Amino acid sequence: MTPPAITASGLAKHYGDKRAVDGLDLEVVSGEVFALLGPNGAGKSTTVEILEGFRKRTAGKVSVLGVDPQHADRRWRERVGIMLQATSIRSHLSARESLAYAASQFPHPRDVDETLEAVGLTDKADSKPQTLSGGQRRRLDVALAVVGRPELLFLDEPTTGFDPEARRQFWRLVESLRGDGATIVLTTHYLDEADYLADRIAIIADGALVALDTPEGLRARAAQARVSWDGADGPQTVETDTPSAMLRQLLAEHAGEIPGLNVLRPSLEDVYLSLIGQGGHAVAEPAGSGGRP
Repeated sequence: MTPPAITASGLAKHYGDKRAVDGLDLEVVSGEVFALLGPNGAGKSTTVEILEGFRKRTAGKVSVLGVDPQHADRRWRERVGIMLQATSIRSHLSARESLAYAASQFPHPRDVDETLEAVGLTDKADSKPQTLSGGQRRRLDVALAVVGRPELLFLDEPTTGFDPEARRQFWRLVESLRGDGATIVLTTHYLDEADYLADRIAIIADGALVALDTPEGLRARAAQARVSWDGADGPQTVETDTPSAMLRQLLAEHAGEIPGLNVLRPSLEDVYLSLIGQGGHAVAEPAGSGGRP
């Protein structure tokens, strides 16, 4: 069997009496898209930075591609793609030149122009970051993370500032990377993005894991559906875990169409909000504590 791309056991990061990450256990299967969700301050960024080797942990064991990232060398970093939170807007290099330089640091990089096309920056290839819009700079961040053709890719809020078409284009890029065998760890605030892309989703709150399942498995945790219709006495709504039986009952009671009929099944957002509501107060993640540049 292929070993996991990532394992973490008892992972913890404390700042004095604040527990940003509190005994987290994770396993990411090689070749999957793994989404990490949670409210601001839940410990997502701290967890990812530990896995990337940018932040030291307080306790626990971590293995990323078979190596403790806290002691990783250059060969390990050639196998890992990391999307930084922001690209410098004071660069003397154009988008193409930045990608070409990044590609030169890896043994088997993607074609630079192909990568620019994949993130929708072909028309801005000769532009410098300071002349790009915020969304375009985010696309360049994605390109810099994937150009090395990494075995493992960390994507931190990758589509912030993207328009709908650019988001779909990015999703196709992620699917192609997964098709090439890459493992992808994704943090995002867009639940539809996690629902569409992720094989499994981990939800954390207060630095602890509150759920880990497939998108379908998470939705199944909220079994009740909401059935509404226009009754004789006005709008009617019933919450039920057997919506099909409810519809059969309504059909038996109505001749023809049921006026105003609507069946709303629980969404991933419904489940997410109910789960993070169990977490209490989030711990702030201090900046400048050895994290990413």
